[in-house]
Amino acid sequence: MSPLFLLVFLLSEEIGLASIGVLVDAQSNERRVVAHVAGDVIIGALFSVHHQPPADKVHERKCGAVREQYGIQRVEAMLHTLDRINADVNILPNVSLGCEIRDSCWHSAVALEQSIEFIRDSLVSTEEEEGMARCSESGATPMRGKKPIVGVIGPGSSSVAIQVQNLLQLFNIPQIAYSATSMDLSDKSLYKYFMRVVPSDAQQARAMVDIVKRYNWSYVSAIHTEGNYGESGMEAFKDMAGKEGICIAHSDKIYSNAGEQSFDKLLRKLREHLPKARVVACFCEGMTVRGILMAMRRQKLVGEFVLVGRSIHHSPTSTP
Repeated sequence: MSPLFLLVFLLSEEIGLASIGVLVDAQSNERRVVAHVAGDVIIGALFSVHHQPPADKVHERKCGAVREQYGIQRVEAMLHTLDRINADVNILPNVSLGCEIRDSCWHSAVALEQSIEFIRDSLVSTEEEEGMARCSESGATPMRGKKPIVGVIGPGSSSVAIQVQNLLQLFNIPQIAYSATSMDLSDKSLYKYFMRVVPSDAQQARAMVDIVKRYNWSYVSAIHTEGNYGESGMEAFKDMAGKEGICIAHSDKIYSNAGEQSFDKLLRKLREHLPKARVVACFCEGMTVRGILMAMRRQKLVGEFVLVGRSIHHSPTSTP
């Protein structure tokens, strides 16, 4: 088993660790803090330590608030997992694992910016190795810099993972995702250096349809998060629902970082189909679900709808 796969599997066991440290705000002076642990083999990681930029600040790439559970806990889980592996001489004898953890902010532009830094390290390291070979021939003492990464873990979002993979595969850097579930990523002809440890959205869509069918809900509304995850997942849900005789009363989409007015408008549309379409199939990221629930509270619609979707088990603001 490769060190990268080994880390991902052990990481999945440690993902529930409580927060025990403090992470410095990465947004001061527009700099991003990087966690680096030295080792013989360096593994890169992209975790969303901060929320994505608000809709009106996307162009500035200014990340939002710190994600204590979903973000910081994953950083701590990776560091703890590295300690476990390095402390056990039976796992990787005479080899120590290191890491370089960067903040993706659950946003494509930020994740690509950080991925470029991974690639830059790899390119610089290659040039250094060539220089060291020339130095050894002349008898000079070479200086060794940062080691290149052997692969990247993350990011969590499907749409962001696709963007990162399009870049990493140009440099033959493997990527392993822990929560990117888009069916598009199963296409090895397009994403040949991408792997994941979770099933694709096809299974989630099938489970949602089975639940709707089990309770004889034949007339439902459908909402999904704008982006690859929501769009591909909802497409699969609608296709399977149609074959089972389930009708879609209303279908809509919304960005997970949309403002309150956008979520209120969405709820007004759903309300027009009450009482027949009380069930809402939601192929949504956690922040989208949170926005919908908050809009229900503002419009006094709590209890009027039944949301069917994946379980948001990490935190009230987590995302798939």
